[in-house]
Amino acid sequence: MPYLKIQTLTAPPLQPASLTMERRECVTIQGPSGSGKSLFLRAIADLDPNQGTVQLDGKDRNDFTAPKWREQVGYLAAEPGWWLETARPHFKNPVEVPLAKLHLDKDILDRPLLHLSTGERQRLALLRAMEPEPSVLLLDEPTAALDPESTQAVEHLIRSFMERGGAILLVSHDAEQSARLADKSYRMEKGQLHTVGGSS
Repeated sequence: MPYLKIQTLTAPPLQPASLTMERRECVTIQGPSGSGKSLFLRAIADLDPNQGTVQLDGKDRNDFTAPKWREQVGYLAAEPGWWLETARPHFKNPVEVPLAKLHLDKDILDRPLLHLSTGERQRLALLRAMEPEPSVLLLDEPTAALDPESTQAVEHLIRSFMERGGAILLVSHDAEQSARLADKSYRMEKGQLHTVGGSS
């Protein structure tokens, strides 16, 4: 039984899309801007109106409350939102946040978010998404604003997450990154999801 099973999931203008994922697997989606990649992730996370079937470890998404579903299936937007002045209140256990793993200074949680770079906020948002220890992470361009060194650190963290049994669905414009991380690859074109290189 697949760990994450998505069947005919649609959210207009997204066409019915299906895929499966296993534990410790990274599935990547590429495609032009505006093709529906982000919409697909948001539909899986149940953040936008959608139709179709999504199951986690054999349990239907409808059997979860919305907060519990999003704890298990975490979503990281390309431009993550923040609702307080600093990052610290956004974490349940800020002392335990592994900032050093993403080359972030220990005082960054108390600095105004408006004064941080896009890349710093992006890395903090990834750590925030990982804090509840989700089963699956839906990542939308998590390294788009990062330099090569920080990108490498994020990819190492992603691999560690998978080694612990997690699954990753990654939207990336970086073909080289997809080649480094992907167990299966898909491409989104005009709202339609297509397999790449024998993926199923």
